[in-house]
Amino acid sequence: MKTKIALFTAIFTSLAVFSQKQWTLKECVDYALKNNITIKQNRLNVNLAEKDVEIAKGNFLPDLGFSNSHRGSFGLSSGVSGVNTSQDRYSTNFTLGTQGTIFNGFRNLNSKKQALLNVKGSELDLAKIENDISLNVVNEYLNVLFAKENLAVAKVQAEISKKQIERAKAQYEGGAIPKGDLLNVESTAANDVQNVVIQENTLSIALLRLSQLLQVSSEDFAIADIEVGSPSAALLYDNSSVVYEKALTQWPDIERAELNLENADLGIELAKGAYLPTLTYSANAGTSYFTVFGEPDRRVIGVDPVTQLPIYESYGFFKQLDNNLSYGVGVSLNVPIFNRFQTKNRVAKSTIDKEVSELALENQKLQLQQEIESAFLDAKAAAKTFEAAEISLEAQKEAFKNAQVSYDYGSMTQFDFDQVRNRLVNAEGAMIRAKYDYVFKTKVLKFYYGESIVD
Repeated sequence: MKTKIALFTAIFTSLAVFSQKQWTLKECVDYALKNNITIKQNRLNVNLAEKDVEIAKGNFLPDLGFSNSHRGSFGLSSGVSGVNTSQDRYSTNFTLGTQGTIFNGFRNLNSKKQALLNVKGSELDLAKIENDISLNVVNEYLNVLFAKENLAVAKVQAEISKKQIERAKAQYEGGAIPKGDLLNVESTAANDVQNVVIQENTLSIALLRLSQLLQVSSEDFAIADIEVGSPSAALLYDNSSVVYEKALTQWPDIERAELNLENADLGIELAKGAYLPTLTYSANAGTSYFTVFGEPDRRVIGVDPVTQLPIYESYGFFKQLDNNLSYGVGVSLNVPIFNRFQTKNRVAKSTIDKEVSELALENQKLQLQQEIESAFLDAKAAAKTFEAAEISLEAQKEAFKNAQVSYDYGSMTQFDFDQVRNRLVNAEGAMIRAKYDYVFKTKVLKFYYGESIVD
């Protein structure tokens, strides 16, 4: 019965491990680009810039407004004859008006162009942040793989130490070695077990950092391994100039700097627009209504020739609105003559801003060139280091095999055997470091060239 329970437990555990999702590098990068809060915030900045374009377009349209005022007066008031009478009066006015710009020195047009450039700028800012986050995800992903391999090496060494303890105990009990040698083996094994714990903790921290970067739960979070090709196959570029020329055509920082320069040109045109006259138009229509409380809505329009009595005409609300209806149109021209040198200084300031943008563009190109040159040399050095580490590891593996045979036959001391094993451990660690350093630096170089870094 216990055997069956153990078997079912093992099968269930194996199925659980097998069904656990393992995130690929591409899945991690895609998820971060879709769900990262910083990226979402910058997408909103793009939306805000697009709304600024709509606002700029609205400047070409006329305004249209409606107003309505009401006024009431109560008590004594002076009449036409100068006699004060007590009257309660009410009046209301209705006005519909529009106004717009015919010409204002092309400022509306240039403002719209600037708004469109700002949309592109916001999109480039978003692309830069996406690039940075992609690289961060790749780096953290490789850190997890690096920690996994270190843990695997530590476990192998701990297993070797465990077997050495069993052998040393048998030798000690047979009188072949002193107790001190047995204690040394046990001490080494204890250090190896401690190293396993350290590497497990390092792996847990690496997984936690990657999950936090993705903003997902770290519980049961796991990633898939990636294959590392040969060093010579990944260096696809003869020199850094090839990468630099390609990056100039697509690197967001360069495009952003070029966009800022174009924006500075529009800033100069906007400032110069204040030298030109402004021509605006307006039109309105209005009407009003007036009444005295307690009096009928009528007025005297004449006298009856027979009865000599006044003749009244109805003067109600809608009648007054119709009779009092009026219209008006107007055009206004404003010609600047002198404004305390404000326009001149704004043009000069905009020209300086353009010079600043030009220098910023040159500096951005120089910085990009230096980064790519460094990345190219780093990738080249990492490939050579990786290749050398592979050769060194193979040599240390052979040396360890020979030492294992010598130790088993008793022709090598425990101390000498530990020295050989330590060199193997160091070679394995150097190999792992070189491999993932090589992977990341070649991906950085591909990144500058515009190739995918998630394959």
